[in-house]
Amino acid sequence: MIVRDEEEVLSRCLESAAPLFDEVVIADTGSKDRTVEIAKQFTQAVYSFPWCDDFSAARNFALSKATGDYLVWLDADDQIPNESAILLPALKELLSSESPDLVMCPYDTSFDGEGNPVCSFYRERFIKAASHFTFQGRVHECIAPRGKVIRFPFRVRHLGSRKERGMRNLILYQKWKKEVALSPRDLFYYGRELFYHGLYTEAIAVLEEMLSSDGWYVNKIDACRTLGLCRLARGETQQALTAFFRSFCFGEPRAFVCCEIGKLFRAQKNLNEAAFWFESALRCRDHSEEGDFEDASLRGIVPALELVCIYYEKKDLEKALFYHKKSEEFSPNHPSVVYNRKFFGSIS
Repeated sequence: MIVRDEEEVLSRCLESAAPLFDEVVIADTGSKDRTVEIAKQFTQAVYSFPWCDDFSAARNFALSKATGDYLVWLDADDQIPNESAILLPALKELLSSESPDLVMCPYDTSFDGEGNPVCSFYRERFIKAASHFTFQGRVHECIAPRGKVIRFPFRVRHLGSRKERGMRNLILYQKWKKEVALSPRDLFYYGRELFYHGLYTEAIAVLEEMLSSDGWYVNKIDACRTLGLCRLARGETQQALTAFFRSFCFGEPRAFVCCEIGKLFRAQKNLNEAAFWFESALRCRDHSEEGDFEDASLRGIVPALELVCIYYEKKDLEKALFYHKKSEEFSPNHPSVVYNRKFFGSIS
């Protein structure tokens, strides 16, 4: 782990993780709170690493201090749920028999009101030490898969924290781009950071550069979505629609793109077109195993609720009720589903 000023969440993480593993290695990059004190309650392998504007450098330093045959990385605001802890003996047997270089596992990053994950994607989680992997990228660092790669349902929950990150990542990318030519992956994340901070013109330029590169198709699909959102923020509706449709050049339609197109048409009062695209979202497959930032609600409850409203506006009560029933299947306790249940009950 690498940490800095994580006193609010570090105990939560280590209470779930420390009992499961043979050693815990923590590199502190300059905490000014009780982070180091808390870390030492769980392990004496706590090291100081001077921050150098490079997350990979810090991660790789921590990896270099570990002694196990397989290494696992976590963030301070992560948690290992009990259902994953129960799977660990089976995973250890698999590591022994299959000797994979890398194990990809689900990473749950957002949750519904009942704590169920709605956004998950696969990340490299168990790393064979003898394969000498290193993290790459100064920001949004990752390990590039190679060798024998397997998947296993050892889920990690990214619960987040209240720590302010401000413009940290954006500033690091701006500094980095002045020094070297960014890779397609780094251009993708840089463009997203620019979008998050409302720098739409700059984001469009960076995302277009990424899309003209030989980058990964999954990132290109998501880049088209972000490019479309930038265009919408600038009031460029037709260009936004073109950007969303452009994503289909790189792979099978994603629910998150279909929903954006549906919202755009609904805002224009083009209800037939909006219904088509929200219905398309419901038909989309789960692409999380391919590496997508998959939000399951965009294949389920979100388009279903949109379709309830659209068909009610079209005065097609039968179809509105059909999609209400669909929404109940996805999330019976969702506030909008509860409201619609009462509403349809009052007019039946």
